[in-house]
Amino acid sequence: MSPEPNSDAALVKRVQQGDRKAFDLLVLKYQHKIQKLIMRYVRDPSEALDVAQDAFLKAYRAMPRFRGDSAFYTWMYRIAINTAKNHLVAAKRRPVDFEIDTQDNEPFDASHLLSDGDTPEGLVLSEEINQTVQQAIADLPPDLRTAIVLREMEGMSYEEIAQTMECPVGTVRSRIFRAREAIDRKIGPLLD
Repeated sequence: MSPEPNSDAALVKRVQQGDRKAFDLLVLKYQHKIQKLIMRYVRDPSEALDVAQDAFLKAYRAMPRFRGDSAFYTWMYRIAINTAKNHLVAAKRRPVDFEIDTQDNEPFDASHLLSDGDTPEGLVLSEEINQTVQQAIADLPPDLRTAIVLREMEGMSYEEIAQTMECPVGTVRSRIFRAREAIDRKIGPLLD
């Protein structure tokens, strides 16, 4: 049974056979996700766009070597993250603070702990918690930061993260656990 004509696997096969239009379809399918991911590392939107284009170019050049051991988007995410990190090293910049909406990310949702969230004091505390979470993530070591971003912001499974980060699932679980602990330690005093 062959894959659907526009499935990632079918498009990858077509690209490997020399069909550039098939790669264009993959770019269209994933460009927004990849740009969003890179924006978590690269502060300037125009630079992030350049880094995303560079990541897709690297993926295109590496396509003949793609064996399909992982899903295409997992492989593409890995290339994008590595390209963004290399860009930061080359530019000697620190990764961007992450925009996290504490209301949408379950592990960081502290709103249920705030009794008067709609009061001016509650709104200030919510903003302070949001800023503290962003800073806590920015302060994490790169391996913990990547794991927590892929899990909480990109919604990837532990298995997908393991493929992306090229490490065992147990290591991913440990990194996410340690990242959450570090974030909890930073926001704990605000909630007491």
